[in-house]
Amino acid sequence: MRKALMCAILALSLGGCAQFGRPPPQPGDSREAVLTRLGQPTNVYADGADTLLEYAYGPFGQYTWMARLGPDGRLRSYEQVLTSAKFATVKPGKDTKETILRIFGRPTQVTHYASVDGDVWLYRYKEQDVWNSMMSVEFDRQGVVQAMVNGPDEEREVRRR
Repeated sequence: MRKALMCAILALSLGGCAQFGRPPPQPGDSREAVLTRLGQPTNVYADGADTLLEYAYGPFGQYTWMARLGPDGRLRSYEQVLTSAKFATVKPGKDTKETILRIFGRPTQVTHYASVDGDVWLYRYKEQDVWNSMMSVEFDRQGVVQAMVNGPDEEREVRRR
């Protein structure tokens, strides 16, 4: 029974990874080609004349890919955005909820802490592609980023035990 359960879990996990076996879309691909290759996005955002297609993946949402389409409907870029390097580009005091959505997509969770006078958006990610981590983006009441706080993903670590 246990062996059958493990096989079923493995099969489902590999099915979720099928997307990763395909070659990624290439700059210049049409919107239709991107949608054919990747399927429907988890969210769509406007960024000036560009359109961002969000593809959030992973059993714990640790990977989000953004496909940037230019005004001509052609792919400009396709990148995994939940990375330490990308989080380092956030400008506290300048970036807002809207810019954070366009950079990282939807958060894993929205919460409130007594020590923060606004919302806190949580993003799960694999820090340096190894550690299960959580990035907290702290906003003030006006929706402006005040701080970025990185730490272990406690929920993910509890599930591993």
